[in-house]
Amino acid sequence: MDKRKAFESITADLAKGELVFPTGARVAMKVRRALEDPDCHIETAARLVQAEPLLSARIVAMANSVAFNRSGRAITDVRTSVSRVGFRTVRSLATALVTRQLTGSLAGRLYQDLATQLWEHTAHVASLAHVIARRVTHVDPETAMFAGIVHEVGGFYLLSRAGDFPGLVNDDFEDWSETGEAEVGLALLRVLVVPDLVLETIEAYWDGYLKLPPVTLGDTLLLADELAPVPSPLKKLGDRDRGDSRVASIELAFGEETLTRILEESAEEIGSLTGALQF
Repeated sequence: MDKRKAFESITADLAKGELVFPTGARVAMKVRRALEDPDCHIETAARLVQAEPLLSARIVAMANSVAFNRSGRAITDVRTSVSRVGFRTVRSLATALVTRQLTGSLAGRLYQDLATQLWEHTAHVASLAHVIARRVTHVDPETAMFAGIVHEVGGFYLLSRAGDFPGLVNDDFEDWSETGEAEVGLALLRVLVVPDLVLETIEAYWDGYLKLPPVTLGDTLLLADELAPVPSPLKKLGDRDRGDSRVASIELAFGEETLTRILEESAEEIGSLTGALQF
């Protein structure tokens, strides 16, 4: 089966709601759906989170990050952590766990290495998006971070299906964008019932046009992607190679000192958020 047919087959399955998920991801999805209930109580939320140890650990880590804990006083329990970060961030972390666990059972060193680098890239983009939204574009930081978490979910899902479609994964991914990577990603996001605003943000990311100065959620995500110190392994080689010149042009158009100062001042916050997202 060639790649175009593989992408079409996967997209068609997603359109029918047929999702191939590992067990751990299903648990995190259950938590995410429960927290979407406006009547969900903090005690119920904490109990649900505690049923997934990895998610519990990440929520406590997020609650202790500089972004959510300016006082530096250690938070050690799940209930207080859930209360501190809020249900929206808990849902984002549950989605992050779902995304990361898509590739948890990959066979083969190549696939595992790709998944690891892709998640490192994702964590950096999500953290940068949160800071850029708050300090630069003045859009909702929580939505920006969530968009960063899910912006490569299609890539994770395709890696998870590589065993079902021999030849789907190669070393440079030169033709993924032409064969429908974006379509798979958007179809998956719809199955995950991602809000329309985030879908529009991801579509802007796939369009790849970064407006300067950046003002929208799409601009926020694109700028975070460009500034991420770990590149996505799924980008075309040409796109990866032009990263330095793009960052230079961004700094020139945005104001080099201002952007540099913001990133320097936010380095601890970005680092703590990135660490909290490392599943």
